[in-house]
Amino acid sequence: MSKSTTVLLVLCGIVVFNQWGVAKCHAESLAGTRPNIILVMTDDQGMGDLSCMGNPVLKTPNLDRFHQMATRWTDFHVSPTCAPSRSAIFSGRHEFRNGVTHTIKERERMALSTTTFPQLLQSAGYATGIFGKWHLGDEDAYQPYRRGFDEVFIHGAGGIGQSYEGSCADFPPNRAKEGRYFDNVLLHNDTIVQTEGYCTDVFFKSALGWIKEQHASNTPFFAYIPTNAPHGPMLAPDKYKQRFANLGWDANTQGRYGMLENIDDNFGVLLQKMDEWKLWDDTLLIFMTDNGQAGLSGKLHGKQVRMHTAGFKTGKNSPYEGGTHVPAFWCWKGKLKAGVDIPALTGHIDLFQTMCELAGAEIPPGIQSRDGRSLLPLLEDPQAEWPDRKLFVHIGRWEKGASPSDSKYRGCAVRTQRWRLVNHQELFDIANDPYEQTDVADDHPQVVAELRKAYEQWWSETLPLMVNEDAPYAAEQPQAVRYERQLAERGIPKWTPADIGEE
Repeated sequence: MSKSTTVLLVLCGIVVFNQWGVAKCHAESLAGTRPNIILVMTDDQGMGDLSCMGNPVLKTPNLDRFHQMATRWTDFHVSPTCAPSRSAIFSGRHEFRNGVTHTIKERERMALSTTTFPQLLQSAGYATGIFGKWHLGDEDAYQPYRRGFDEVFIHGAGGIGQSYEGSCADFPPNRAKEGRYFDNVLLHNDTIVQTEGYCTDVFFKSALGWIKEQHASNTPFFAYIPTNAPHGPMLAPDKYKQRFANLGWDANTQGRYGMLENIDDNFGVLLQKMDEWKLWDDTLLIFMTDNGQAGLSGKLHGKQVRMHTAGFKTGKNSPYEGGTHVPAFWCWKGKLKAGVDIPALTGHIDLFQTMCELAGAEIPPGIQSRDGRSLLPLLEDPQAEWPDRKLFVHIGRWEKGASPSDSKYRGCAVRTQRWRLVNHQELFDIANDPYEQTDVADDHPQVVAELRKAYEQWWSETLPLMVNEDAPYAAEQPQAVRYERQLAERGIPKWTPADIGEE
């Protein structure tokens, strides 16, 4: 072996040769490296809701900086609405296969037969915490403290102050307030507490206090920070709305854009604390959103205008590209490359396998079958081979009591690396037409036939797993019952955030 070859082997660790005989280095395996994992996921924020994605009105300097630091998944997909995305993330499979076909009507409850990846991280010695929005069932058996989380700090229902028929409802005081994103009562483990301040600020403060504690004890952790913002109603602190008011935007846009800039400020505090606490060497930080963009239009000086959407023609609750294509930035300094784009077709269903492999958590036989893959090969080598795949989309949300099969071909899509078949009829060549301007179904009948066949098989396999379709409405709203009981027995204590140092 020549001296130069020896040096190459030492520097690269693992070397393979491509078809031209040129050596290619492969990164060290990430499997079992056991990083801390922080997952920040916002609600209803889309590709157009970041200045680094071209929004000319918003200022998101912290997320823009993080975008530059991160490995970026540029073809990353979630579900068209919020509870479905959360269900798919934690289970590694399509949300319908966990019984989640809606965001309300008892169909937001993740099947109790589902094993979540936080449960497996717990078994591998991780501390796990959730700070914000759960939205996978308000009844006791479905709560996050029974689905893999040690630390729980959440609101109820799908949004602060929401209340629907059946079990999906937030705590009564949050529903009664006009400014319902301020001074909320929240569930902290087994106790409802009174908080002070704006909801997003409170969720980040709680998460940071817990992260600091885990770091101090040298405990590997998974911190999940799912904000309810910028979900409607569009309420933000006045100081965040004022700039948009001065520019002439309507009250709704002032609130929504104010929420987004507040998220950015809180994310900036997180970045600051990661620097201060020297977390970067052993922590993977992820930013993503739960579905496509809400708020596609607003009024500027009284005139209706289309908001920046990064080119997509639709947003949340749509089977088109804009309903599921979201930002996803991952950063682990020293392990993942900064400023690198990975164009492979990936999605939320891939997090289960990826997180377990990173943590060295064993996936036991006999749990639910999964649709996702591990992302580690791409994280280790963004040019790694990634076989084509089919991702299935359906907006669900049919009326209670209706047959799912009546909506089988409405609000659905099949996506491959190149193609997107929408509603079983329209075909878009995403590789050449990413914003779906031209239906090319007539030009590619064989592609349409292949995707239709795949969808038919997927539907037939999935329909029996929609276990919540016939679930009766709960007689009581569990969070209301919990609140009234605690109020009578011991009152509602004030929550005090942990000291995380001057901000």
